[in-house]
Amino acid sequence: MAINERPLSEVRFLTVAEVATLMRVSKMTVYRLVHGGELPAIRVGRSFRVPEQAVHDYLRDSYVETA
Repeated sequence: MAINERPLSEVRFLTVAEVATLMRVSKMTVYRLVHGGELPAIRVGRSFRVPEQAVHDYLRDSYVETA
């Protein structure tokens, strides 16, 4: 289900630090993904919030099978 199909009250937003922990990468990597347009985010003041489903979608779409 796309983020924009859900009522906003049901969307769970994560901080950059939470996304980094979930993905097991640095915060800088998350910022690069956000600024590069690979990971959607909204700006709240000077910080970003990423919809949790967007993180799961990104990881699912980035999954690479090996031989």
